[in-house]
Amino acid sequence: MTEPFVHESAYVDDGSIIGAGTKVWHFCHVLPGAVIGERCNIGQNCVIMGGVRIGNNVRLQNNVSVYEGVELEDDVFCGPSMVFTNVLNPRSHVSRKHEYRRTLVRRGATIGANATIVCGSTLGEYCFVGAGAVVTRDVLPYQMVVGVPARAFGWMCQCGVQLPDNAADESLICGSCGSRYRRSGEGIVPEEAG
Repeated sequence: MTEPFVHESAYVDDGSIIGAGTKVWHFCHVLPGAVIGERCNIGQNCVIMGGVRIGNNVRLQNNVSVYEGVELEDDVFCGPSMVFTNVLNPRSHVSRKHEYRRTLVRRGATIGANATIVCGSTLGEYCFVGAGAVVTRDVLPYQMVVGVPARAFGWMCQCGVQLPDNAADESLICGSCGSRYRRSGEGIVPEEAG
């Protein structure tokens, strides 16, 4: 595995960890205590604060700041200029560092360009947040949410294609890769192979 690549204009502070094969591009800043996994791509003008954990094969597009309290599991995609928050009611003159709320983005989730993720939310595995959406509560695994505030709009296959959703059908089949899902409670789960 190759060493991490850090562009000459980026700042990677001592005390941060960057995994093998990860690329950190122009004008980024990775602060002490940040942990970035292997094979990630950190686009230009990104900031990764101390205490942040980023899994393997994560893609941060340009202009994404990942604040303390945010954790990204493996294979997460963060679109250009999307936003994380870590305090619900910030004021410039009031320190609320002791009130940071955790945000967890589960494996394989996609967050579209210019979306905002309000702190305290968990984004389920392989969920899909549409461009410009404002997420104010948890998103179920494989769920697609859009709008302001974000609302359920259907289901997404692990391959990134929207699943046909006929409420009468117990099973959902991806028209692109053929993966099958079944309804389970309020959400869906992949059907076991075989």
